[in-house]
Amino acid sequence: MAFDIAALPWLPAAPANYRQLCRDLDPANRGLGHELRRLATHKLDSAQALRFANALKRLRGASADLQGLSGFKLGLVSNATAEFIVDAIPAAAARHGVAAEIVLAPFDLVMQSILDPSSEVMHAMPDGLLLALDHRWFGAHKPALDPGSDGFGMLKLEALDAAVTQVNVSALIWQTIPVPPATLFGSLDRQMAGSVRVQIERLNQRIVEYAARPGNYLLDVAAFAEQGGTAKWIDAAAWNLYKLPFALELTPLYADALGRLLGAIRGSSRKCLVLDLDNTLWGGVIGDDGIDGILLGEGSPAGEAFVSVQRAALELKSRGILLAVSSKNYDETARGVFRDHPDMLLREADIAVFQANWNDKPSNLEAIAATLGIGLDALVFLDDNGAERAQVRAALPMVAVPELPADASWYATYLSAAGYFEAVSFSEEDRGRAASYAANAQRSAILLKSRDLGDYLTSLEMVIRFERFNALSRARIAQLINKSNQFNLTTRRYTEQEVAAVESDPSAYTLQVRLADRLGDFGMIGVVIARAVSRQGEVWWDIDTWLMSCRVLGREVERAMLDHIAADAHATNVTGLLGTYRPTTKNGMVAEHFDRLGFKRTAEGEDGSVHYMLALNDHIASRLPHREAA
Repeated sequence: MAFDIAALPWLPAAPANYRQLCRDLDPANRGLGHELRRLATHKLDSAQALRFANALKRLRGASADLQGLSGFKLGLVSNATAEFIVDAIPAAAARHGVAAEIVLAPFDLVMQSILDPSSEVMHAMPDGLLLALDHRWFGAHKPALDPGSDGFGMLKLEALDAAVTQVNVSALIWQTIPVPPATLFGSLDRQMAGSVRVQIERLNQRIVEYAARPGNYLLDVAAFAEQGGTAKWIDAAAWNLYKLPFALELTPLYADALGRLLGAIRGSSRKCLVLDLDNTLWGGVIGDDGIDGILLGEGSPAGEAFVSVQRAALELKSRGILLAVSSKNYDETARGVFRDHPDMLLREADIAVFQANWNDKPSNLEAIAATLGIGLDALVFLDDNGAERAQVRAALPMVAVPELPADASWYATYLSAAGYFEAVSFSEEDRGRAASYAANAQRSAILLKSRDLGDYLTSLEMVIRFERFNALSRARIAQLINKSNQFNLTTRRYTEQEVAAVESDPSAYTLQVRLADRLGDFGMIGVVIARAVSRQGEVWWDIDTWLMSCRVLGREVERAMLDHIAADAHATNVTGLLGTYRPTTKNGMVAEHFDRLGFKRTAEGEDGSVHYMLALNDHIASRLPHREAA
């Protein structure tokens, strides 16, 4: 078989009644975000993508409840015709957890749209700006062989950078430039300073540098063009006739790449890969064929195909993606392959949760998510069985379930191409996440043996550290803010650039919390942002953000955090703390967080939000040792 990435083959085909399903979306219903995401997770043609975009626009206009999707208004400037791209983006973004609204600048008015505050794009005050520019805008579509004449594109890029630094957006998205396949000198092009290839490679190098700055992101269009084929991407007829930046048939690929990036910016990337076993990690059925009869290992095409799947899983684990198993098997039989087969790359220690039983797959996936303390929308389920895939999609539409071909040699390719684990940063905490969850399993075993909670917490020998925000931790802080959904009181999102602004704001109080115990270091597990406000002539701190990693639930960390916040506030003559709980579909676990910490309810909003206050004198008194009356 041939792998055509432009066809997005990991997506299931759209149902025959797709048009009616889009029409039936009722703005009066709640939780439409989840239904939109389910509808988006199909292979859509241009007409179906447009129907989805129109349905989303209709729902947004009716102020429908889109919980389950994160909003993102994207300004798009391009030197090419981009309307067809705009039509495809909403479905691609919803597929990755984002309700995208696109504001398109007029054709080829790039600098004008950026520099004019009254332009349509700038007037819309977008959350992010996409610089969708190709080699033609930079003048790199033709050789510049005279000495020094190849610098025009770089000068234009520097002018563009100077312009966008004045733009007030939380996310600035640069895209790399595909290299046209045609050459002037053949292989010598790569050595010629003014060749089209060398001009574009220099531009891309600088673009990557710009995209590494806080609040800047990279859409690697050059990489996707290479995967789809640059001879197909650079469509001369499409440009000459309609000024299209690439061939129409590659629109779904571009839109999906952008959608997964928007999802990563909003913290919607998946966190856990759940693996079936029989005919997914090895060939054959272990219960029937036995450990000596399954296909696995070097020396045979089938055996090597399954090795490649395991290798892909281990590579994901190395960058912090959790691995789990869901298999219809006897537990001891399934584990025996991990323990005893000489060609298994994956071992038991690599698996955070192992579910081998005769339960249905949706039940196992729910158990895995609950054990790990993550949402079902953080899971990707890899299974060779089409019936099992269909059952999971029907029961748990928030779980990502890629289609797989008959030949296992392509499983790893499909998984990688789908982009479920898109990242916009990578920290040491990410690198050690899998080990951290393994240590959590040991902690669970300790809890079962402990007499009570106090005994358990004491046995862990916990050490907690508090620091203010700083540049060294800024990327991790932004990552936590954008990824934390369950233990998150307000679910406000801030980019790395906005976190830097909070650091330097004299009216803001910031706190990062790190935790370690005798089994390992959790790294950063909590973030608090509060702002000074005046209340009846007194200074109070209004808690804008309070979030924690679910990995440390049940450890009384939140009380230690409150004590630290209260001590800092009291030291600066702050009278008290204000807090707000804003409900979402995922943060019900913290609905009574402030109640448990002794805050008093002061008001409730129509949106379900609850407002609180805590006078510091009352808190300090409650924490003093009680004395018997004389």
